[in-house]
Amino acid sequence: MADTKHIVLTSHPPKGQAKPPGITWGAEDPHKRGPVIGSLNNPHQRNVIGVHSGAYGLYRALAIAAGKLDPVHKPDLTNTAPTSKIGPFPQWNDASKIVSLDPFGHVVADVFAGEIEAGLDIRPTIAVTRARISLPEMKEAILAGRVRPDGNVLLETAEANVTKAAIEPVWYLPGIAERLGVAEGDLRRGLFEYTGAMFPELVTRHDLKVFLPPIGGISLYIMGDVEALWDPAREVACRVHDECNGSDVFGSDICTCRPYLVHGIEECIRSAQNNGAGLIIYNRKEGRALGEVTKFLVYNARKRNPDGDTAASYFERTECVAGVQDMRFQDLMPDVFHWLGITRIDRWISMSDMKYDAMTAQGITICERVPIPDDMIPSDARVEMDAKKAAGYFTNEDVSEPDDLSEPHGRGLDQY
Repeated sequence: MADTKHIVLTSHPPKGQAKPPGITWGAEDPHKRGPVIGSLNNPHQRNVIGVHSGAYGLYRALAIAAGKLDPVHKPDLTNTAPTSKIGPFPQWNDASKIVSLDPFGHVVADVFAGEIEAGLDIRPTIAVTRARISLPEMKEAILAGRVRPDGNVLLETAEANVTKAAIEPVWYLPGIAERLGVAEGDLRRGLFEYTGAMFPELVTRHDLKVFLPPIGGISLYIMGDVEALWDPAREVACRVHDECNGSDVFGSDICTCRPYLVHGIEECIRSAQNNGAGLIIYNRKEGRALGEVTKFLVYNARKRNPDGDTAASYFERTECVAGVQDMRFQDLMPDVFHWLGITRIDRWISMSDMKYDAMTAQGITICERVPIPDDMIPSDARVEMDAKKAAGYFTNEDVSEPDDLSEPHGRGLDQY
């Protein structure tokens, strides 16, 4: 059994000289902002609630309990630096712009090198690397002439070169509360009570303003020149996609998730080939953040409806099981755009009003909303599409006229 004598209760503020480094959220200088320390190696250093790694923090705890992992292990961050330079941007210095991730999370090994050398257990919450992605649909898109290999963004093998990033959630609780329009105390109490009192510090440690929630994170796939994302003279296409394991991975045709993801990748490739960039944001929010068990229960309820699976009962059956239609809280979704320095999206591969409204509320301009082509909608997904249309869930109207429908701002809707 691992030695746990170094663990101490942290339900009340420390006394005496054993105070952790402070965090001033939104400070321009990372040293004035302070590092995010969620490690338990030295509890007196901890300045956040929760632990690193999001949902995977529980697996780390399990590995320690099973004797598979040394509880005081520190990661060796040699040669782990990002493959692309991202930031800093002015948005990082506004405490209201980024509230659900640490904008310095990918550069802690660099900016806090001295603190790490001095013994502070500071860990990255963002990693950036290079890779290739391969989808069988890209071969079909090449054969159909919708995309063309260029040997750079898209290869003859139908593989696409990408820069990808993984982001763990880091919540600044006062900012989360302000974004959602609730009191910070009510937010803390709700998070404490309705997670089975998992984190008592939420209600006993109001001096700790940052929370590392045990939830899934975000994956980014960037096609083309990363710097084009924040260059106002170059075109940017983007698809924000919320996880749908059944469709995205296993090809279930009851929804449009994988087809829309594929359509988004095609559009991103075209923008990258047009001297711009394409961005896929993949959020771990399965089943509108209701979870896959709830999703499958709803599937059963829909299919066993005596009147059939109809658009009229689509959302009703979800609410009967889950109590709500959607728990994704798209209000927090724009934070990743602020981290990337993005102020404008030329081609927004989405018809969701919730996503659009969240973006514009954060001052990000969307020039054109691109719907999924009708011929990419599976027949079994028509119920979903009809239900969303009837509920006013989305629109396919252009939201503004770009200065120039040719370059660098993008294509018209008739140029799929």
